[in-house]
Amino acid sequence: MPERNLVSWCSLMAGYLHTGFSLQVLKLFKDMTLVDSLRPNEYIFAVVFSACSDGGKALEGRQCHGYVVKSGLVFHQYVKNALINMYSKFSDVNGAMRVFSLVPGYDVYSYNLVLNGLVQQGFSNEAIQVLERLMGESVEWDSVTYVTVFGLCACLKDLKLGLQVHCRILTSDVELDVFVNSAIINMYGKCGNVINARKTFDWLQVKNVVVWTGIMAAYFQNGCFEEALNLFSEMKIGDVSPNGFTFAVMLNSTAGLSALRHGNVLYGEIVKSGFKDHVIVGNALINMYAKCGDIEAASKVFLDMMYRDCITWNAMICGYSHHGLGKEAMALFHDFLAAGECPNYVTFVGVLSACSHLGLVKEGLYYLNQFMRQVGVEPGLEHYTCVVGLLSKSGLLDEAEKLLRSIPVESDVIAWRTLLSACHVHQNYGFGRRIAEFVLEMDPNDVGTYTLLSNIYAKAKRWDGVVKIRKLMRERNIKKEPGVSWIEIRNVTHVFVSDDCQHPESTQIYEKVKELLARIKPLGYIPDVTAVLHDVEEEQKEDYLSYHSEKLAIAYGLMHAPLEAPIRVFKNLRMCEDCHSAAKLISKLINSMIIVRDANRFHSFQNGCCSCADYW
Repeated sequence: MPERNLVSWCSLMAGYLHTGFSLQVLKLFKDMTLVDSLRPNEYIFAVVFSACSDGGKALEGRQCHGYVVKSGLVFHQYVKNALINMYSKFSDVNGAMRVFSLVPGYDVYSYNLVLNGLVQQGFSNEAIQVLERLMGESVEWDSVTYVTVFGLCACLKDLKLGLQVHCRILTSDVELDVFVNSAIINMYGKCGNVINARKTFDWLQVKNVVVWTGIMAAYFQNGCFEEALNLFSEMKIGDVSPNGFTFAVMLNSTAGLSALRHGNVLYGEIVKSGFKDHVIVGNALINMYAKCGDIEAASKVFLDMMYRDCITWNAMICGYSHHGLGKEAMALFHDFLAAGECPNYVTFVGVLSACSHLGLVKEGLYYLNQFMRQVGVEPGLEHYTCVVGLLSKSGLLDEAEKLLRSIPVESDVIAWRTLLSACHVHQNYGFGRRIAEFVLEMDPNDVGTYTLLSNIYAKAKRWDGVVKIRKLMRERNIKKEPGVSWIEIRNVTHVFVSDDCQHPESTQIYEKVKELLARIKPLGYIPDVTAVLHDVEEEQKEDYLSYHSEKLAIAYGLMHAPLEAPIRVFKNLRMCEDCHSAAKLISKLINSMIIVRDANRFHSFQNGCCSCADYW
């Protein structure tokens, strides 16, 4: 072109921008001012700011910001909006707010950009202030505004505000498309109102994969794992194909149920559908296998992943820690640092838990007091609880109590119960009674503390104390959850309670338990009658121990599981000492692995040893 004006330059820049060549836009901008000596107008700068944000050119963006301020072009509304968008994409919330607040003139796009930037960066309080300002203006909301505000309600878990916004959109002219409805479903799910989420879903005439995934996620977030899995089957019947996010929700729901076989079926579908190499799916697979007790499969998925993010590493580190594999967790953490990744809050939960398993007091205190602050991670309650467990395991009960009383965050019952459990393990019953009394002052309804305190009295043969605790529980209407163990054999889950006679094969199961206990006695098994918390004769105590739910589940697994296949048992409460000793010797007897997940952690029994090193 022999002659070029701002329109032709702007058209060419916009073309490059829309086809993804954002850096070329900045080169054209420089050529325009140098070659044709043209002064850019507001339209040019709107394109340039978009190019800076897409290309991650923060320095050039700020330079152009200075230019438009000096020229007065910043007062054009679309230039202002482009600036807000640029700073938001740079995660510079302060920069976006300065432009929003100091430059007069607001439209719905300005508010949308600022609100979205604040919500995305986690500045919920600032977002509420902008929302209040928006409510005071005569600015008409569009669908993007509603989607963003529903997202804010979800972040805050503010159901009251969410209901108000939902009422507002129903009385407006805004179309309730799939994006808006997905935001509504997500809001109700995050706010714990799955009933309203389902009503919104059922009201829809057209449901795509985004909406289906949203309602499944709502059920998953509220612990309704079976309902989420049932919806997955309904979605496939409706001829809607799942995407990577759908599979991630399904895998995490499967993890919540510890349904390993179902997880394997999902894995097969993932491979056939081509989502195996998606990072979010790989992360969910690691989580599923780790929580279902197959840490080897989780490790294989991790090693096979083409791309990994911080969540991938965290899932594997925490998975190893939860299985008591502290050495593997620490080795992976060092690989994580060597790969140039930056650890975050969750990473250190896994690392400190691994230190606790290994009894690495010095290293754990170093990570808590120095290394975490070096990388900019502020220690939270979970980290302090892990260190309390670490100190307690090493017998440093006084130091653990001092730490809990001095931490800068408010401690909870779980942290103190960790110390109380250690008193039980170390048989320091006087210390334990004092801690238990303190915990019950914090939460008079904590059933776990009553149980531990009753156990402490029973171990010390203080039967009057046991009676006192049980009377107190009756007076306060506190009921101990019954111990239940379950095992999945050929797609059927079999549930057992102690002295269970309800199972159709109970006679054969009891015979199998008797046989196993008789065979492990020559290997050194001595019934731990101290685990019986009743004041009865020794012979009767042995009978109580013989048919605990864990033993029944293990016996049934050995009767029906494939030869040499691992026996995977799940229990809702802490595994008792006698069942723990028996499981170790049974694993040596059968030369196979027994995996028991109790309320605290996974126990992997093999060749007469347990991954917890006999501390849990």
